[in-house]
Amino acid sequence: MESETDHKEGGQSYTVSIALPGSILNNVQSFQLKTYLAGQIARIAAIFCVNEIVIFKEEGTDTRKGSETDPDVFMCRILQYMETPQYLRKALYGMHPDLKYAGVLNPLDAPHHMRAHEDSPFREGIVLSSTDDGSSMVDCGLNNNVTVNKKLETGVRVTVKMKKRSESGNNLRGKIVAPSIPLTSKGIYWGYQVRYARSFGEVFTSSSYKESYDVIIGTSERGDPIDSVLPFPQYKHLLIVFGGQHGLEYSLEKDRTLEVDDVRSLFHFYLNTCTHQGSRTIRTEEAITISLSALKGHIIPSK
Repeated sequence: MESETDHKEGGQSYTVSIALPGSILNNVQSFQLKTYLAGQIARIAAIFCVNEIVIFKEEGTDTRKGSETDPDVFMCRILQYMETPQYLRKALYGMHPDLKYAGVLNPLDAPHHMRAHEDSPFREGIVLSSTDDGSSMVDCGLNNNVTVNKKLETGVRVTVKMKKRSESGNNLRGKIVAPSIPLTSKGIYWGYQVRYARSFGEVFTSSSYKESYDVIIGTSERGDPIDSVLPFPQYKHLLIVFGGQHGLEYSLEKDRTLEVDDVRSLFHFYLNTCTHQGSRTIRTEEAITISLSALKGHIIPSK
């Protein structure tokens, strides 16, 4: 895994994904602390330039309707809220009850979270209106709105490639591009997408990428030490899977879709990224930080 600064001159074609169960919120004592923990996951993902977060439903956990009691829905919403630039949040989320304690969330401060005075070749925006001539007006968090030459539905979030400003600086124009373009064309880390998997098995059987995941790593205290399995193969789409309170073995045991007996068979590598730990337990958010740090420098993307 390499940082944004490693790719300033060119695009980045590889991706890093992490997967974890929303059930890690079940043992958190208050709604406020649940919010903070979900925000921690978002911050960790952004720090390590993770491109996708997969939240999977762990069978046997609380599945009652309503996001306050459904940890998976709640986790996904907080992660999506955190990834959204601040100037778009009110329009996209309003006063949703899940965001009651959004004030405890630390800023993501990712590259696409622009200030009004910052120049960038790309910006995130929300469509304000469209005209009959096939253009739309987009709020990109600037002092003036941006005109794009495409008729779009009002209220939709878009990625805009900014064109050169007029001499006055008031006439702003741009072009709608795919959200992946800042990364693939310029190597600019542009946040993460959130995917919900309805089961543990769906983490592996579905993918956000046409080519699927070519290197899949599971993490467990019963895994192999990293040094014992080096070197790792190069990857195009890397997926690192983390278990909940009872580990990945429990996730497999409760899953009804996978017809395998040994959890190791689901992964190319099954790793213990923190050998000789001084605590009996490592929380999932701690395991994510430890694992991404331990793997950095050992996992190399394909060219």
